[in-house]
Amino acid sequence: MEKPWVRHYEPGVPTTLEYPDVPLHHFLAESARRFPTRAATIFFDARLTYSELDALANRVAHALIDMGVQKGDPVALLLPNSPQFVACFYGALKAGAIVVANNPLYTARELAHQLNDAGATTIITLSKLYPTVQQVLPDTRLKHVIVTNIKEYMPFVLRTLFTLFREKKDGHRVSLAPGHVWFQDWIRNRPTAPPNVAVTPDDVAIYQYTGGTTGVSKGAIATHRALVANTLQIDAWLPDRRIGEEVYLAVIPFFHVYGMVACMSSAVYQAATMVLLPQFNVDDVLKAIQKYRPTLFHGVPTMYVAIINHPEVEKYDLRSIRACISGAAPLPVEVKQRFEEITGGKLVEGYGLSEAPTATHCNPVNGLNKPGSIGLPFPDVECKIVDLETGAELPPGELGELLIRAPQVMKGYLNRPKETEETLKDGWLHTGDIAYMDEDGYFYIVDRKKDMIISGGYNVYPREVEEVLYQHPAVQEAAVAGVPHEYYGEMVKAYVVLKPGATATEEEIIQFCKERLAGYKVPKAVEFRSELPKTMVGKILRRVLVEEEKQRAAQYAVRNTQ
Repeated sequence: MEKPWVRHYEPGVPTTLEYPDVPLHHFLAESARRFPTRAATIFFDARLTYSELDALANRVAHALIDMGVQKGDPVALLLPNSPQFVACFYGALKAGAIVVANNPLYTARELAHQLNDAGATTIITLSKLYPTVQQVLPDTRLKHVIVTNIKEYMPFVLRTLFTLFREKKDGHRVSLAPGHVWFQDWIRNRPTAPPNVAVTPDDVAIYQYTGGTTGVSKGAIATHRALVANTLQIDAWLPDRRIGEEVYLAVIPFFHVYGMVACMSSAVYQAATMVLLPQFNVDDVLKAIQKYRPTLFHGVPTMYVAIINHPEVEKYDLRSIRACISGAAPLPVEVKQRFEEITGGKLVEGYGLSEAPTATHCNPVNGLNKPGSIGLPFPDVECKIVDLETGAELPPGELGELLIRAPQVMKGYLNRPKETEETLKDGWLHTGDIAYMDEDGYFYIVDRKKDMIISGGYNVYPREVEEVLYQHPAVQEAAVAGVPHEYYGEMVKAYVVLKPGATATEEEIIQFCKERLAGYKVPKAVEFRSELPKTMVGKILRRVLVEEEKQRAAQYAVRNTQ
């Protein structure tokens, strides 16, 4: 098919790639062979070299095999970004297992759903999260529980201070039930050589659960071949990257496919150093950038918003950052411009989804960048826009659903043949995103098909309204959702978080939008909040806002009938 976008690839980015027939963990073994003494991870100042990390992953693999884990068995991880996550992820793959990475913030109910859906019998978790695992034990098939403490790979002095002053107070000190085992005891005396397990590119590597922003999360089935392909595509998109020299700020959660592939897997392929932060705290991020001088920082818009609005951001030297890819949510133009002013680096918007783990599009880092666009399809990614009703392919400029065909697309949804059939048709992934392509082959996401607001018969796309709200000088964060309305069917409502010290009224925000939007797109109501509901990766949960509105309406109706 015609690919108008390849004309705008920056020099050095190929239009097609060769993909080796190797499993994903081959990249770790290769980096350990080529750069054995290069720091793979930095965690609170403690460093693991690539040789040490690969040996640790091999010990994990042997421990899993000795425990009875066989090829194709799911192994759950309930861990934050840490050396343990990286070692257990690659160790599970080396054992031939399928990784099921879970959100550490999940409730017992949410965790149980994923464990049962995946059929996991083994879980590796953090001691602080052990009580949640104990809660779900009666309702799942879990047999093997391995527990690690966050302090295990900290420097000696910090580990000692943590033990004395933080471990018990913060909930990290736990007693294990009979049969459960501590991570260090579990891996002790295991071989450091790779296990003898034949893993092929077409074997399943992960069950990646969708964020659940539009309902119950589903497990996308991704093969080693798919993850290898996407890792190489992301690497090719950075033609000036330096193998064995880059430093990644790794704060985007690895349990999320964006962090897992665009950050962790890409860094491992490049033998880059990962500065691991277990959670996003803007003060910790600013200090880490100044201290460790990362060159690449893949994140989400809320992270960049927090940085540019930090009251003391000018005190930090952030000029080491060369490139950042923003994903998981729309990147406001104002945020991009301000971040680039502060750092001197490039911040570009990309696009991806769990069903094509992880990225399919990105703006050129050093080429023609179109703010508001998700950029160009990666090498070997085919895209088209089709009519929402007829499915016919549409010309440039026309709104429709974005369809993708690429080597990284999932095999399907685990245990969900109906949803798989609806999403994968004739080799094309139906994304559910409403988009258009311009004459240059740049793609623009207008919104999720499920998030589109129909107000008084007109289609309103929340992202367009949010872009306007972000232009208001007092607005730090904004979300727009359609809430039930007797007359309009759905009413456009804005939820706004103001910048520290800033003030604004509902009337002022509405007037600001009236000057920039057609009347039917203007919010009819504005609610000011201290924060917005988000996934751990930073994606705003519009459905939660809508559910809150429905609950309020129901409570109001009940009161009126009493």
